[in-house]
Order: sequence, then C-alpha cells, then structure tokens
Amino acid sequence: MKKIILPAIAVLLMSGCATQSFSINGTTDNEPTYEDMQHFFVSGLAQELDVNAAEICGGAEKVVKVESHHSFINGVLGVLTYGIYTPRDARVYCKSDKESS
Repeated sequence: MKKIILPAIAVLLMSGCATQSFSINGTTDNEPTYEDMQHFFVSGLAQELDVNAAEICGGAEKVVKVESHHSFINGVLGVLTYGIYTPRDARVYCKSDKESS
C-alpha cells in the first residue's frame, strides 16, 4: 500500500499551476473566445507556438486579454512523463459586441 500512496503524494506535491495574464485593452469577465491546449516536449525547450490574438478577435483593438496557463493536470502529465511531455493552455479574450459599443 505504501508503494502506491507515497508516489501519489509525491505527484501531488510536485505538480502546481501558474498563469501568466496580459491585459491589453481593459478587463472582461467573459469566457475565453479561444482556448487551446498547446503540446510541448522537454519543457518546451527550443519550441514555440504562436497564437495570433488580433486574427482571432478580428483586430488588435478587440483583444482584451491573453493568458498562458499551466494547470494542475498539465503538471501531473509533466511529472508522469518525467518532463518529456509538458502541455500548456492558451486563452484569448476578445471584446464582446456589447463592450465594443
């Protein structure tokens, strides 16, 4: 039983979460307009995935916030694969039609 519990506790303690938010044109409480899990390998070393927020929102003036999020589940996946697979979530928030007026 200890062989199962100790590794499970270690996985829980070693995984965490982090969010980097960039507010560009005000604030919003809306749901993300775009949300995608980005797949990286070896902690994303020498890799990049671009998200064109202006294209998603229909113009740079409509972009409200951009987020990069490393969730608990992403951390667990990274720990279970010894850092070989390290996913991250990307979110883009756009102004709604009500906010644009």
